[in-house]
Amino acid sequence: MTLHISADRLRAFVASAYRTVGISESDANRIAELQTEADLRGADGHGVFRLPQYIRRIKAGGVNVAPNIRIERQTAAMALVDGDNGMGHLVMRFAAQTAIAKARQSGLAWVGVRMSNHAGPASLYATMPLAEGMIGLYFAVGNANHLAPWGGIELLLSTNPIAVAVPAREEMPIVLDMATTTAAYGKVKTAAQRGEPMPPGWMIDFQGKPLTDPKRSDEGMLLPLGGMEAGFKGYGLSLVIGLLAGTLNQATMGREVIDFNKDEHSVTNTGHAIVAIDPAAFGDADRFKNEVDRLIRDIRSSKRLPGVERIWLPGEQSQTKRIERMKNGIPLPQPLLESLNRTGAELGIEPLA
Repeated sequence: MTLHISADRLRAFVASAYRTVGISESDANRIAELQTEADLRGADGHGVFRLPQYIRRIKAGGVNVAPNIRIERQTAAMALVDGDNGMGHLVMRFAAQTAIAKARQSGLAWVGVRMSNHAGPASLYATMPLAEGMIGLYFAVGNANHLAPWGGIELLLSTNPIAVAVPAREEMPIVLDMATTTAAYGKVKTAAQRGEPMPPGWMIDFQGKPLTDPKRSDEGMLLPLGGMEAGFKGYGLSLVIGLLAGTLNQATMGREVIDFNKDEHSVTNTGHAIVAIDPAAFGDADRFKNEVDRLIRDIRSSKRLPGVERIWLPGEQSQTKRIERMKNGIPLPQPLLESLNRTGAELGIEPLA
């Protein structure tokens, strides 16, 4: 059974949970807004699904509920943000605002982040510059290593996501959000909670055989983008993103990464990076957006293979889901609903249903 809950109701529930564990009302509302937005966009493995885990880490002392998020060093077009082990959503919101403000002056800004935590889907932050007509790029080090170097079996890398958001004039913006593995680990966790098997090609065991039981995920590793044939591409991309989001910012990478699925006490020192680019710095911003519109329409109207009804642009399906979920509510499968209500009961919060 799946229950549909309105975004407002879910947002209020999440904010109440964070207030109960010591986060200020304003910060609790900000986190709840971003987590609920993740579910509206269809990022089910990175939205309210994560609430029980976040609450456990806060209660265990693994996250600072009153961080001093600050710029540690900066120039006109860059900054290094120290998140003081705060909730990743708060840290990345601050970093995105910093990048946007600098890009207004410099045309482009790169903001690195250290001492942060898991922050939900990458698209949440890559799309923040869109409100100012800017291009956004986001990189992060995943909060657990589930990927081995190409040809190896030691888990030294993570899903290390990348997201890019490009504004258009009349069309929806292009929003690419992807892990550097064939599937994000959040999808493995949601499949396990729902009792569903994983498709072949998501994971293999340490002998190289397909692994389809998500509850046995500790017995194997995620496959990189490209799968068994060209996984060296995804492996290389994961490594480079980790260097840019983690190592460059003095954040964890490689063997140092804390598996926050198993360790609720240790500081993760998660690294991120966000880039804001103002098209106006390169010429007429309206002309650029018109050209993006043209390209979108050319791709959408291009010839299709037999049986293909529509060519989708990156981000369109998420936006379609958002419209539908704003109207009909966010779907919560029974196992997720029970998990959220258990957390609410522990905190003395009225259940969702």
